[in-house]
Amino acid sequence: MSRGKNIIEIGKNTVRMEAAAVAALEALMDHQFEKAVELIYSCKGRVIVSGIGKSAIIAQKIVATFNSTGTPAVFLHAADAIHGDLGMVQEQDVVLILSKSGESPEVKVLLSMIRGFGNPLIAIVGNLQSVLARQSNIVLNASVSQEACLNNLAPTSSTTAQLVMGDALAVTLMELRGFGSEAFARFHPGGTLGKKLYLRVQDIYIHNEKPRVSVDTALREVIIEITTKRLGAAAVTNEEGQLLGIITDGDLRRMLEKKGMTEGLTAKDIMTTSPKTIEADALAIEALDLMRVHDITRLVVTNGREYLGWVDLNNLIREGII
Repeated sequence: MSRGKNIIEIGKNTVRMEAAAVAALEALMDHQFEKAVELIYSCKGRVIVSGIGKSAIIAQKIVATFNSTGTPAVFLHAADAIHGDLGMVQEQDVVLILSKSGESPEVKVLLSMIRGFGNPLIAIVGNLQSVLARQSNIVLNASVSQEACLNNLAPTSSTTAQLVMGDALAVTLMELRGFGSEAFARFHPGGTLGKKLYLRVQDIYIHNEKPRVSVDTALREVIIEITTKRLGAAAVTNEEGQLLGIITDGDLRRMLEKKGMTEGLTAKDIMTTSPKTIEADALAIEALDLMRVHDITRLVVTNGREYLGWVDLNNLIREGII
């Protein structure tokens, strides 16, 4: 076997072993998982998540997932806990400790202190005979048959199992709370994800020009309006500001190819009477979806029949929607 093929096979074997460890978790989830979810769901405080070594890193990710899905959580490093950080644990908090062995010295000391405080304790542990498993109120079994590393030493499959168990808790709690996209958007206001969930067309179109002509506007004035407003299009409205149609750069080019002579032409002679529109209160991502479906780069923004302005592809690019 060549070195390249050996490298690929080792990588694939790692994936297979960790996938098997995750698949085995399903059979390990029992009434203890249900009790853990109910305890956290009814908690009036926060979930204090702790661990040592690689488990501490997984604990931090679980905390991040809890916080972003509606379950207040705080990370407490097991080593720092016994040097002053235990002060963050409040009376109404639930404590969740992650450990493969359940026998780490720092975990044992932390366990003793938490039991003295009287906080309910949940363990995600790989050894059901450990001190952590025996002294916790609720035990979530995250044991694995083998680590993915060659010597069965480096935490690989075990930390993946811990992570998936934490995700299972977070997602279950999320659904119990009815934590939908609007709530998710409140906790993710930054970046592309947040903008897709909360940014609306009305937040964008107001910064654009508002090119507009009437049905009787001469073609020359139509061209000037489109050119000066720099949006590549203009709306055709009546005196009440209701949308009657639009004229785009493409409409002008097609008109010149077809008719040649432009003398006497007005907006009504070349306008598109059934343009694609979007309501101002629609999400910006909906505008992008419409543009993609219809293979266009701009939409008229309306409120019912009232013409409000334009939103185009460049706006969405600048906002980071794409």
